Amino acid sequence: MREQERALIYHIREHRGWPCMTGHTAKFADAHHFTKPNDTRGLGLMNFCAACVMEEFKDVVLAYGQSDEYSFVFRRETTQFSRRASKLMTNMVSLFSSCFVFHWSKYFPDQQLLYPPAFDGRIVLYPSNQNLRDYLSWRQADCHINNLYNTCFWKLVQEGGLTNTQAEERLRGTFSSDKNELLFSDFGINYNNEPEWFRKGSVLIWKTVDEVTVNRCKSKETDEEIEREVVRKRRKVELLHTDIIGEEFWTDRPEILAKS
Repeated sequence: MREQERALIYHIREHRGWPCMTGHTAKFADAHHFTKPNDTRGLGLMNFCAACVMEEFKDVVLAYGQSDEYSFVFRRETTQFSRRASKLMTNMVSLFSSCFVFHWSKYFPDQQLLYPPAFDGRIVLYPSNQNLRDYLSWRQADCHINNLYNTCFWKLVQEGGLTNTQAEERLRGTFSSDKNELLFSDFGINYNNEPEWFRKGSVLIWKTVDEVTVNRCKSKETDEEIEREVVRKRRKVELLHTDIIGEEFWTDRPEILAKS
């Protein structure tokens, strides 16, 4: 076996990996009348599809989504599909895509799906937990930057009466402070009061909860049928809109990065 091949196999076996997938384009959003700059129907559907993926792939410890993309983090020791990158990526992307189509009508009851969307994906492998956090921090920072720009852009177009070209020119060369001032001065919007869902994206993690079920059984004393509550521990996917750049999120949830 060549040295390069040995190095690649070691890289796949020993390092943490996460698939990232991106999907529908601006053309798709326009054709299906997505609300600008944020469509809660589309974002909700993306979150639902990501939760479906996590329910199927139990070794995913965290997922992060914004706009039309989602990233899934596998635990370091996963043996799913023998850690074959192509199998992981194709199965996850196909499941996400089929869920998007299958559950479309639940989130868009008044909008027919005009044509099937397409999602692409890739596997990224980094050698350390810090690399992982850097990647996720980059994606959340990107969410903030894009949402701030898009909020300004569509306010200028929808309420400011500018064309798309004029709005682009108005925002060219501006910094975050300039955009925040534009929103407050021209439209009375404090950007910090905008929904965290839009500013920070969506985080999916596992949470252990008590699940109560009622079983019918016969009483030992009277031989009569009675109902008895049974409490079991169950893992469920929890949706958060929170900061994952700082330390607090990771300090409060050490199990996400811990070895099994």
